[in-house]
Amino acid sequence: MFSLDWRGLVLPFAYLIVLTGTFMTFSTIYRKRKAQQSANLAPWFGPHLQRNVYLSLLHMEPETGSEKAPKVPESVLRAALLRRAVEDIHRIIQIRAAKAACSSLLQRGSIGDDLWQRFQRAEKEMEEELRDVVMEANALAPNWGQSIFQTANEIAANTVLRERLDEIQAQATQEKEWWEKRRATVRSEFMKELEGEETGTGTPVDSSSVTSSPSRKKGKN
Repeated sequence: MFSLDWRGLVLPFAYLIVLTGTFMTFSTIYRKRKAQQSANLAPWFGPHLQRNVYLSLLHMEPETGSEKAPKVPESVLRAALLRRAVEDIHRIIQIRAAKAACSSLLQRGSIGDDLWQRFQRAEKEMEEELRDVVMEANALAPNWGQSIFQTANEIAANTVLRERLDEIQAQATQEKEWWEKRRATVRSEFMKELEGEETGTGTPVDSSSVTSSPSRKKGKN
């Protein structure tokens, strides 16, 4: 009969147990350090003011001396939530525009892992933000979560178009002022040149030469 030498297997099993425990400890410490480093990284975006305004209106506290908090009209809450969604649209556009550039720079080694971690965290935060907005929209109005971002996208596009038109209008005004000054400068320079030519060609004629010419003709005759 084949018999196992359990005493001889104690050392290999103990080695495997120690190795597995060491690996699990190292993995846990590494994950904690990564999470701590990620938490200490600067956020990709600044404070979300529109979200803060909406949450302040939604959870408005009662004033001093009153037991009940003032009731915020639903129209105000919906407008605040829509402005929050518009800001989310702007941030999504920025993330989509920066993703390809960051990925390419990371592959080339032009940026560090900390910047890529910031970007990935911003993506996750935006995904959670979108889900939260959809839930809040459905809570305010049934099935509003399906169309709130479509409306927000239209508002964001109109805002960008309006800003672009304002920039073009301001640029056109500046160019018009520049052309007016340039035309006035060219006109003044032209008038100066014209006056200089008139003074150069308009020299007075010698009167003695005019009066002496007939007498000379008579003497010759």
